[in-house]
Amino acid sequence: MIDLRSDTVTKPTDEMRRAMAQAEVGDDVYGEDPTVNLLEEEAAVWLGKEAALLVPTGTMGNQVAVMTHCLPGDEVFVEAEAHLYWYENGGIARLSLAQPRQIQTADGRLTPELLAAALRPANIHYTTARLVCVENTHNRAGGRVQRKADFDALASFAHAQGLKVHLDGARLANAAVAQGLSLAQAAEGADSVMCCLSKGLCAPVGSVLAGTREYIDRARKGRKLLGGGMRQAGVLAAAGLISIRSLVPRLAEDHRLAKAIAEELAQLPGVVCDPANVETNMVMVDLDRPADPVVRTLAHEGLLCGTAGPRRIRLVTHRDVAGVHAGEVAKAFAAALSQ
Repeated sequence: MIDLRSDTVTKPTDEMRRAMAQAEVGDDVYGEDPTVNLLEEEAAVWLGKEAALLVPTGTMGNQVAVMTHCLPGDEVFVEAEAHLYWYENGGIARLSLAQPRQIQTADGRLTPELLAAALRPANIHYTTARLVCVENTHNRAGGRVQRKADFDALASFAHAQGLKVHLDGARLANAAVAQGLSLAQAAEGADSVMCCLSKGLCAPVGSVLAGTREYIDRARKGRKLLGGGMRQAGVLAAAGLISIRSLVPRLAEDHRLAKAIAEELAQLPGVVCDPANVETNMVMVDLDRPADPVVRTLAHEGLLCGTAGPRRIRLVTHRDVAGVHAGEVAKAFAAALSQ
């Protein structure tokens, strides 16, 4: 079975399993887990910030980030199909009591011009604009990359307007590799950044949130509020250390496989799939028919995937399918579409 549903299905590497079994641990809520402390120190350097915080999930990392930046009623700008708005169960409104403001884009990428058009002048009737959130890579846009120059321009404009910038970098490692950058370079300009270790970087659990030391001290209280005060979490941090130390460069293999799959699928009748739109490890496949029945048939053909719209299928490459040939994926699609 070829599983292209998500890069979240990756299994921990053998090295990770050994490190987890041997991890030195303590009570992290007391600040006494040496492996967690080491991961947070290295993650801060990795992301170019003063301090970092281990959280169980990317959603918790994002929501803690918003809570730490905002007061109740503040306005939070998000791209209209951003993960923070689309997939986090209304967390901005429910947890931070903040008001999300959607900005429509053509490709998931916010610009200074789009943000400027959404901003309102100071007025007693309006809430306080506080935060802009940027997703890189952008999931629903098909793994699109917010290029460094564009992100820097957006962050600079936002700061000039008195806004803070949070970077939802769930797949920031993919964005960095696609641009030939370090993660610190890709996160430069963000006041806070969240990065998942449990997607293409193969850790079984965990994400990191980074920012200034003062910001992370406050975020730690938000993590505790949401139930993220873990105890002997060094068994998880041990895997995360391997993620940030050694698994970033191999993401380029996932990108190459995704591009090859897109090139094969583009040749099939009834399929629209532009390889030029494949920038990282995601392939969006548009069909001339409803996607759900095709997904079910693909499972019978040995290929697992998911939908991203009524007639759209999403494929995500990752380490655990590194040995798959693009032709195998195209063969499964051809068989499914012929039925």
